[in-house]
Amino acid sequence: MFDPKSRYYNLEEATFERTENGATTPEKIAYKRRRFLPQGQQMPTIAEITVTQGERLDLLTHRLLGDSEQYWQVCDANNAMNPATLLTSFDTAPTKPGLFNQVLLVPLPQTF
Repeated sequence: MFDPKSRYYNLEEATFERTENGATTPEKIAYKRRRFLPQGQQMPTIAEITVTQGERLDLLTHRLLGDSEQYWQVCDANNAMNPATLLTSFDTAPTKPGLFNQVLLVPLPQTF
């Protein structure tokens, strides 16, 4: 269902059954259980980096972890559920000086 490097790959699978409009057998719908965001401060880290204006999370992750699709690991380490919110401060930086030098934790890569 998910790529082995996905944040959802190791989640438990579940099945929901529903019967629609007089059907004799229930329809089975497979899904993954909810993923809870880990506590970033408890994750082992390999580095703290200072992010500056114009840097992208996918490019940073490629350089630091060797895979741009592992951006979610940096999000987890910094308690950001949505990658867009992790670097949101850069959008408002011209009106708020000093926001460009944001420090991000880089976690020890998870093995697959």
